[in-house]
Amino acid sequence: MLDVNTITELGLARPQTTAPQSQGRLNQDAFLELMIAQFRNQDPFKPMENGDFLGQLAQFGTVSGIEDLQQSFGSLANSLYSDQALQASGLIDRSVLVPRDVGVLSNNAPLAGAVELPSSTGSLAIQVKDANGVLVRRLELGTQDAGLVRFEWDGLNASGERMPPGNYQLEAISATAGVNEQVPMLIEARVDSVTLGNVGGVLLNLEGLGEQALADVRRIGA
Repeated sequence: MLDVNTITELGLARPQTTAPQSQGRLNQDAFLELMIAQFRNQDPFKPMENGDFLGQLAQFGTVSGIEDLQQSFGSLANSLYSDQALQASGLIDRSVLVPRDVGVLSNNAPLAGAVELPSSTGSLAIQVKDANGVLVRRLELGTQDAGLVRFEWDGLNASGERMPPGNYQLEAISATAGVNEQVPMLIEARVDSVTLGNVGGVLLNLEGLGEQALADVRRIGA
């Protein structure tokens, strides 16, 4: 390839502008211009070898191919992002099941959720605690097989009194052969709105719970 000094001697160097293009990169026109100049000014007794010529073309083709591939991936990413945003917009006012340990009790609906058991258990219980961490109710679900186990809390405490609406913490305790193990919770929540973020992707704004990534949704309800 021609070096910088040779390009300058041939008068091919372009004057520098106040906002030069990316240094170290050649577009297609500049590459062809250099190739033609190299052919015209090469030593007739030492012509360019075919291998050298093909090597230069391969270099340019590789760079050009990578740029085309990057553009294709960019278009694909935009298309997938648009599809994801469209799907998320259809979830507004619907309930979703997401990994949370805090749920919202309302006046007209129970607090619902689920536990995903990796294996069967001899006893499964859901402990409901208030904002101060005080146990207000323990739901005994008994023996359960592996898989998704759903539950609902009607909002009543252990004495049968109605608890005020708000956020409550939940814990799932699995007991097998006398060994207690805490199992991750899934909470059912209503989608208020959708946020399209550049970095975090599509986010769902859950009623009383804040943001949750669309990718975290396990189940979609009514």
